[in-house]
Amino acid sequence: GVKYAILKQPKDPKKAAYPQQNDIVAVEYTGYLVDGKIFDATHGEGKGNALLWQLGTEAVIPGLNDIVAQMVVGQKVQAIIPPAMAFGDKGICIEGGDCLVKPGSTLVYDVFLKKTSIPPP
Repeated sequence: GVKYAILKQPKDPKKAAYPQQNDIVAVEYTGYLVDGKIFDATHGEGKGNALLWQLGTEAVIPGLNDIVAQMVVGQKVQAIIPPAMAFGDKGICIEGGDCLVKPGSTLVYDVFLKKTSIPPP
């Protein structure tokens, strides 16, 4: 599974909310290869400052769903995500064969959970 280290705790951990499956979560993240090269980030050029998705859906890699489900709002973690919970044997490659993420890559994500809310009915 995913291994992680807590980088920052929320101001009041006792009052911090855990997201539930199917909640809409908002995170800021930076995705790195194990050599430290950034391959994706919410604060990259032209990006908004949060990624929103419904927790537990296939909108993101399984490792992100897994780690965010264990976090509380306001917490920041660094997660090491194995290939099976990331992009697996496919990686992220263009047809010419150049790969942004090589097949079988372990990934490192810094993830900050900004907020969680119940989905609209």
